[in-house]
Amino acid sequence: MIVLVVEDDAALQRGLRDNLVAQGYDVRIASDGEAGLLMATDLDPDLILLDLMLPKVNGYEICRALRERGHAKPILMLTAKGQEEDVILGLNLGADDYVTKPFRIRELLARVKALLRRQQTGRETVFRFGPFELDTAGCKLLRGAEAVDLTAKEYKLLEYFARNPGRARTREDILDAVWGRSIVVTGRSVDRCVTTLRSKIEDDPHRPVFIQTVRDVGYRFEPGE
Repeated sequence: MIVLVVEDDAALQRGLRDNLVAQGYDVRIASDGEAGLLMATDLDPDLILLDLMLPKVNGYEICRALRERGHAKPILMLTAKGQEEDVILGLNLGADDYVTKPFRIRELLARVKALLRRQQTGRETVFRFGPFELDTAGCKLLRGAEAVDLTAKEYKLLEYFARNPGRARTREDILDAVWGRSIVVTGRSVDRCVTTLRSKIEDDPHRPVFIQTVRDVGYRFEPGE
């Protein structure tokens, strides 16, 4: 599992990396908020250890941005303040848990393990809509017993929609989640991919039921009952 550590203190970076690697995690490091947000978007890590007071972009804004883009992986805040209002703000923005500096490494590792276990247990792997079944464990879309041929981008786009049903998503959100910020593409790439995906899952692509256009915003996925 990939754990992303977003922390600007070099000594704490090393300590966290060494202890997490010893537990078998693949650890990535970002030293400022801007780099942390970019890595979180591109890597889609299984868990993020997020310092709140960071250069360039603070941890609150990172948490807010990731949740708005549909990232559902657990976020564990690292805060030096320990004040109730700071913790509440972070949790309200979408963080899952927190530890206050200075912390005991065994406590932090236990919280990391608990969050990852909760994520694995509660993570839905099969999504059903209309006559379709999206199996994310097998990376395949079925219509009845027949597989629907999807490109890699079409599959990733459909999975993103399935994990965020009923929520309007901007083209920018979709680009960040499906293409990643490191790829130079525009909103037209989203539109083209939506068009080809609709041709494979909609009875009438010109009057879509599942992937609906939200005027001046982007798209919304409606799986139905």
